[in-house]
Amino acid sequence: MKKTYDVREIMNFLPHRYPFILVDRVIELLPGEKIVALKNVTINEPFFQGHFPGIPIMPGVLIIEAMGQAGGVLSFASLPEEKQGSIIYFMGMDKVKFRKPVIPGDQLIFEVKVLKQRAKAVKMAGIATVEDNLVAEAELMATIGEKNE
Repeated sequence: MKKTYDVREIMNFLPHRYPFILVDRVIELLPGEKIVALKNVTINEPFFQGHFPGIPIMPGVLIIEAMGQAGGVLSFASLPEEKQGSIIYFMGMDKVKFRKPVIPGDQLIFEVKVLKQRAKAVKMAGIATVEDNLVAEAELMATIGEKNE
């Protein structure tokens, strides 16, 4: 089933809040398979004050964090009903590569796919693009914590 979510609905999946919620919209969500999400990069992001003055570039670690948050939404939406309400923890990343800088005005599109899913862990592959140009890629791992009652 294809689903879309705005940032208010995304906050039902993720514990993150401003200024650390880095996903603005879910364009497509196929639980257990993949997610396509976006982040609008704006000059008023707090990290641009120091990264770098006069040459604003989005920190690569925040691009991967945003990719991880998209993967978190996918993981949460893929949980069986009895595990709904569990918290998802980002636990690792491999094969991280940064290809091009991301600057204010860019729209980052994340596509994250499930590679393996087990009862307590999930491995995903993600890419980030701007105008169909690859800017970053990574394999991400997450663990499924206890149900948050």
